[in-house]
Amino acid sequence: MPALGRLLPLALACLAVIPLLARPAEASRIEQLFARHAPTAEVTVDHSDWDHLLKAYLRPAEDGLNRVDYKRFKAEAHGEVKAYVRRLEAVDVPRLGRAEQFAFWANLYNAKTIDVVLDHYPVASIRDINLGGGLFAALTGGPWKAKIVKVNGEPLSLDDIEHVIMRGFFKDYRVHFAVNCASVGCPNLYIEAITGARLDAQLLAAGRAFVNSPRGVRLVGGKVQASKIFSWFQVDFGGNEQRLLDHLRRYAEPELKAQLARASSIHDYFYDWSLNDVAR
Repeated sequence: MPALGRLLPLALACLAVIPLLARPAEASRIEQLFARHAPTAEVTVDHSDWDHLLKAYLRPAEDGLNRVDYKRFKAEAHGEVKAYVRRLEAVDVPRLGRAEQFAFWANLYNAKTIDVVLDHYPVASIRDINLGGGLFAALTGGPWKAKIVKVNGEPLSLDDIEHVIMRGFFKDYRVHFAVNCASVGCPNLYIEAITGARLDAQLLAAGRAFVNSPRGVRLVGGKVQASKIFSWFQVDFGGNEQRLLDHLRRYAEPELKAQLARASSIHDYFYDWSLNDVAR
């Protein structure tokens, strides 16, 4: 176990690149299916069921974290999550416009993540749920490598959705404000379903909420500390700490922005893998 513990940080640091490098034939097939969108956004996806579930079982806390009432969710509406995921699996994604596709993938990722947690609840962390998926999955834990949804006939993992499709095709750092891995350290599960029509406003609000929370950025002894999301995926935020700091200043409220203006580096990174469950 000690050796495994030393390897874990390195394995997590590789998370940003491994999904894009592994299984080239599979990645190519996914690209052929999903790396295109309709020139117009006439086709939309109804996410009202997901919106209703979020409003029913998400509990914004005083510390700014949107917590999930998993116990009630599992008892009352687990089947509704599964039904919503099945409806998304039936969508012909290439017929959607670009913004509508982004919303589709973010909602599918978030809903399936909730579904997986509910399947195994009670659980202390999503990393305690291992659905298989090879050596990397065995090393890091979590359900991210297993093929657990099927869209346009293609079996997909959560990593396929986040890293191959969303990060790979959209090239938009705001992916990290949209998807939620059921952990305290993650950007919030958004309080409503993400939609193509309101995408930019929703992602702006999500980014501001995270950056201005102590889960995103904090000052300790005058030194900047930031979520490990910004370290793991620094390439998406410009590739170095100076460009990352520029991104953080863009979302920071005035007091934090003034503090970040004086910063030249990030002193440390942190993350909390505890389940984003309501306090009991």
